[in-house]
Amino acid sequence: MPSEFSKALNGVKVKHCKNTSASESVRMPVPDRVVIPMIQHMGAPCTPLVKVKDTVTVGQRIGDSDAFMSSPIFSSVSGTVAEISDFVTSSGAKCKAVVIAADKEQTVCPDLQPPVVNSHADLIKAVRDCGLVGLGGAGFPTHIKLNPKNLSEVKTLVVNGAECEPYLTCDLRLMLEQTDKLVKGIEIVKKYLELDEAIIAIEDNKPEAIAKLTEATASMDGVSVKTLRSKYPQGAEKVIIFECTGKVVPEGKLPADVGVIVDNVATLTKIADYLETGMPLVEKLITVDGSAIAEPKNVIAPLGASYKDIIAFCGGYKTEPRKIIMGGPMMGIVVTSDDAPLLKNNNGILAFDEKDSVQEPETACIRCGRCMRACPFNLAPAQLDKAYRSGNVDKLRALKVNLCMECGCCAYVCPAKRDLVMSNRLGKQLLREQSN
Repeated sequence: MPSEFSKALNGVKVKHCKNTSASESVRMPVPDRVVIPMIQHMGAPCTPLVKVKDTVTVGQRIGDSDAFMSSPIFSSVSGTVAEISDFVTSSGAKCKAVVIAADKEQTVCPDLQPPVVNSHADLIKAVRDCGLVGLGGAGFPTHIKLNPKNLSEVKTLVVNGAECEPYLTCDLRLMLEQTDKLVKGIEIVKKYLELDEAIIAIEDNKPEAIAKLTEATASMDGVSVKTLRSKYPQGAEKVIIFECTGKVVPEGKLPADVGVIVDNVATLTKIADYLETGMPLVEKLITVDGSAIAEPKNVIAPLGASYKDIIAFCGGYKTEPRKIIMGGPMMGIVVTSDDAPLLKNNNGILAFDEKDSVQEPETACIRCGRCMRACPFNLAPAQLDKAYRSGNVDKLRALKVNLCMECGCCAYVCPAKRDLVMSNRLGKQLLREQSN
């Protein structure tokens, strides 16, 4: 039945390809310029607060909005605003982008200072002032997530360290290299949201992180480490909630509605860092890998740096890239050019050669049922695909297409190579158009 998990999580076994798991994070040099789009989060775009020829410093606020669902944006380099340009996001949304010519001096904004946090309200303000969004990929403004309407009913923090996407290892490196800050971030959120427990969820293919965080939290009351099976998509929000608490988030509801908040390990680490240093979100630890990359690495890069500059730091291309992906290979987004800028919610850049980029043609559905057995939400992808292709909106609604999280499990196992994820995505669009 859709919306109900089975006792054993559905999903797929994917090749881990964690090639950079032992690669310590390294900081790339400051690029000649950065392009910082004014929307890097779910919600309303920001308005530029600077103009061409303005001098900017690292951590200076350069974009903001009065909209409820928004998050401020900061300069990742010091230098001069060279241009305010039009920008189109990977989803097709249009916004402005601030183009900054870097002076390579990395002068820090003189107004920055650590916030004073003594209450939940103080924490929410600080998190917004940090410009923090979900760093695991979703980009949901963190200050909104940490301030649910039913705060008194929320009792559990699930710390997402699953990192179930193939290739990506930046969260693993963060857990190993910034353990103390991560633990401090968990402690801060648990304290000011008055939560009963925090569960750090990590897949069992990361034994070093499990051991290190188990030791680091041994004396902490109400904090535990949960070992998850290495099975995609363990890191998906609703899945990890079920695995850690046994609770099911109903269709149309949020985790807070079942008393849970989920935050990625990078998000919680940045909360601790901001409260200590006052430096807002201006850089990101990402994994750069794939068959076309000469020297795969975990890279600390300034937001707005181009993929081209980041990949050049990784030795450039060893073969012609045929596909470049923002994020992981299962849920990531293909970009059209390596001129694309690094965004807040980007946790990986993958570049693949011709051999690893072949898109096999679709054939007729053979009704094997593999897609149904793979779906974590027990949906019927083949039936949803048929309903979309026939324009049957009522059937799409009855089959609960909006429950689909577009994890890609169905398409991954489909022997007919049907683009089932795209059908569901477009099916959701049909429902939205009908409701408008």
